[in-house]
Amino acid sequence: MGLTFVEGTVTGKKGKKATLELLVDSGALYSLLPEKYWKAIGLKPKRTMTFTLADGTKVKRAVSECHITLPQGDAHTPVILGEPGDEALLGAVTLEILGLVLNPFNRTLQVIQGMLA
Repeated sequence: MGLTFVEGTVTGKKGKKATLELLVDSGALYSLLPEKYWKAIGLKPKRTMTFTLADGTKVKRAVSECHITLPQGDAHTPVILGEPGDEALLGAVTLEILGLVLNPFNRTLQVIQGMLA
């Protein structure tokens, strides 16, 4: 199984921007910004949540919001404010907000067909 990365630009307070490579992780709930990026764009914690890592370890992380732009579109999204050693992730909530899904066969992001049922 391969890994999929996408380049994105995040925008925070007063229009400050940063561009970074995000690992597409459809198993992660929220997207995560490493510390140097969220500090560079001026984000501040809005709340704290507990997250479970793949090995079962529980960690507390601050959560904020930013605007994210990908080649496939842009939107406002919640983000985890990473701590030293955390990697940039593009999570399921951001993918859903953007109307995207990770195609597991060719490891690309694709637009999903919306349904009103």
